[in-house]
Amino acid sequence: MSEIKIILPDNSVRSFDHEPTTLEVATSIGARLAKDTLGAKINGSVDVVDFRTPLKDGTRLEIVTTKSKEAVDVVRHSAAHLMAQAVQEIWPEVKVTIGPVVDNGFYYDFDSPFNFTEEHFEKIEKKMEEIQKKDLPLVRENWPINQAIETFSKMGERFKVELIRDLATKGETVVGIYHQGPWFDLCRGPHVQSTGQIKAFKLMSVAGAYWKGDQANPMLQRVYATAFQDKKDLEEYLKNIEEAKKRDHRKLGKELGMFTFHHFAPGSPFFTGRGAVVYNELQKYLRELYFKYGYNEVITPQFFDVELFKTSGHLANYKDNMYFTKIDERDFGAKPMNCPSHCLLFDSEKYSYRDLPYRMADFGRLHRNEISGALSGLTRVRTFCQDDGHIFCTKDQLQSEIKGFVEMLNEIYQKLGMNEYKVYLSTRPENRMGTEEDWDNAEGALEAALKSLNIPYEINPGDGAFYGPKLDIMFVDALKRPWQLGTIQCDPNLPLNFNLKYTGEDNVEHTPLMLHRAVLGSLERFIGVYLEHTAGHLPTWLSPTQVCILNVTDRVNDFCDKIQSHLKDNMIRVEFDRRNEKLNFKIREAQLRKVPFMLIVGDKEAEAGTVSIRLRDGTLHNNIDFKDACEMIIKNSQNRELSITIPSTALSGAT
Repeated sequence: MSEIKIILPDNSVRSFDHEPTTLEVATSIGARLAKDTLGAKINGSVDVVDFRTPLKDGTRLEIVTTKSKEAVDVVRHSAAHLMAQAVQEIWPEVKVTIGPVVDNGFYYDFDSPFNFTEEHFEKIEKKMEEIQKKDLPLVRENWPINQAIETFSKMGERFKVELIRDLATKGETVVGIYHQGPWFDLCRGPHVQSTGQIKAFKLMSVAGAYWKGDQANPMLQRVYATAFQDKKDLEEYLKNIEEAKKRDHRKLGKELGMFTFHHFAPGSPFFTGRGAVVYNELQKYLRELYFKYGYNEVITPQFFDVELFKTSGHLANYKDNMYFTKIDERDFGAKPMNCPSHCLLFDSEKYSYRDLPYRMADFGRLHRNEISGALSGLTRVRTFCQDDGHIFCTKDQLQSEIKGFVEMLNEIYQKLGMNEYKVYLSTRPENRMGTEEDWDNAEGALEAALKSLNIPYEINPGDGAFYGPKLDIMFVDALKRPWQLGTIQCDPNLPLNFNLKYTGEDNVEHTPLMLHRAVLGSLERFIGVYLEHTAGHLPTWLSPTQVCILNVTDRVNDFCDKIQSHLKDNMIRVEFDRRNEKLNFKIREAQLRKVPFMLIVGDKEAEAGTVSIRLRDGTLHNNIDFKDACEMIIKNSQNRELSITIPSTALSGAT
């Protein structure tokens, strides 16, 4: 065999007399690197391959180590095998199926004659620790299909046999088998070098799952678990899980009286008066920014003849997520997105290049037929409203429009205290419309815009919309959880489908480029995410009740009424708790409702024309002139301030 050359990220070259594995390349560089090697990325791909895979001549190699961001997924994939081995060593009658990595962990589906419980979890984890301490090497073998079928058939592993037969129908002739000690499993990898590299793991929960997701197939038991490279990361994750339970927006929404659900309308939230305050304040803020950034707010219908969705491509690509009905013997559909109706609206007028970019915004209600098992509070619903917008522009205007979107997004996110987010460039999916050239141009334009703005980003292959690539904004909340909220999508296809035109400077008709964009995304989903991010401690301007006046005695009620009237005249949402209850009881109730300001009034305060301000964090400021207190609260709300600070002018006479 001629010399095999492997190219490293710094363009240095390692030469071998055979096709080396990544581990061999790492070993040639240094023992420490070899010890830390977990996988590889080759020829620019984002996918991680097993370090045991032979490398072809000219391969560009990036070694994935224990310090790489991809390392945790390799560890979790291997931990799934560790868990399956532990289960079968304890209960040999249990059969195994699949064990993939998922967000925040992994799962394994088992065909078990009994139901797993927390007591079983303890036994499994103990056995996993025993196997981990043995530091068993993970050894890969490639078996011919017939050998694999024969071996797993003898073991009674009918699910594995079915998977192998499926691979055979796709043209596979060999399958990967990973051994760890006496136990082995069908898998393509990648995996760690030995069980000793799986440092920290925890079984989390169990649920039922049909084999291959088909109700006609057997019901299996899906054991969810997680794993990390060290126990410190696991402990932090488990701590965040407990904190997340406290912050669950479904729990907070009920406690704060903001929204509810009913079985007559599954997946469709009811916002109470208190919840509607948050909803409407967000829309009010967005409308002000639409004015600032040059958007035209429009209103479009809810139902359309299905011919519209044939033209837009939704009927071919999104039909299963839509609702349909008949009106006057014609087939109609509820709109799942605003973009087709915005195309109709754009097409209703004549535009020249001087009119572009034309920015259109719409708070119209949308409906999507989510499966019942996917519904979850406000974060996955069937009816919702987006801060939806579409921009019709020329190709030359694309860069500036993306810049304007980023500026608007940063302004909104900073106002809301959402300071950390990541950007992903989602590229063409398998099922898509349009030509490859259109997709090349659209993806290239988005990537060029990101580079020109010096915005760090990652590629999310295959996750674009069916009509075009997109930038997904992943907000990272207070518990370091990512949430996909904002997006901007570059669409060359819908304008072609709808034959949209504008007259260019050359007096010839041209097809505009269409950008789909949202900053918060679904308002329902955003409110759910934001409640969890803030633990329900909303900024004053978003709080359903901004001020609660607490009297110590009925003798001060006239003064309290005066304060309430003054605040109401300035559009402050204020309540006067005049109940004959102890002050501490009233304070506790206001704190549970997370009211930003509590104004406490006793005889001394009423006589002096002052109040004591108690903030929801428990801090107390006494003897503040009531007019100064009101002015401070009014400014805090009007300026949409994120935090609460008591200005020194208000404190000048306070103790």
